[in-house]
Amino acid sequence: MGPDIEIRAFQPGDEDALWSILEPVIREGTTYPVDPAASREDAFAYWFAPDKQVFVAELGGEVVGSYYLKPNSTGPAAHVANAGYMVHPDARGRGVARAMALDSFTRARAAGFHAMQFNLVIATNTAALKLWRSVGMEEVGRLTGAFRHPGEGLVDALVMYRLL
Repeated sequence: MGPDIEIRAFQPGDEDALWSILEPVIREGTTYPVDPAASREDAFAYWFAPDKQVFVAELGGEVVGSYYLKPNSTGPAAHVANAGYMVHPDARGRGVARAMALDSFTRARAAGFHAMQFNLVIATNTAALKLWRSVGMEEVGRLTGAFRHPGEGLVDALVMYRLL
């Protein structure tokens, strides 16, 4: 993690900064399974579902990224974590997503999770795929045509996994 990137729990007062991150990613409709027309309230309901812990990344004191951490499943499979990450478009390429990924692995391990699983990494999201592979995530499955991309039609999604 870069010295100027700090990751902390979401706090009241972060809502507008978080929306400035979520909204452009959701509206773009190319990387997340959230309706591009979702309202702020709907997006927050997704991001803050009861099983999720939410964190934010600050770069130079400004909130520029967010991720959630949760169990990927329940019961006997609840020892595998899942996370979702978003970075403000203006902060991309500055190590924010990498810092959040590494932080999420550390927090997941500390919480007793055994592994991390990403269920729907869009195959056309080459920057994310490069990053996830560089931090040890491996493709364990391919879901043919599982994502409706606004420009490319039905595209594959990958399931990725790594032990913690």
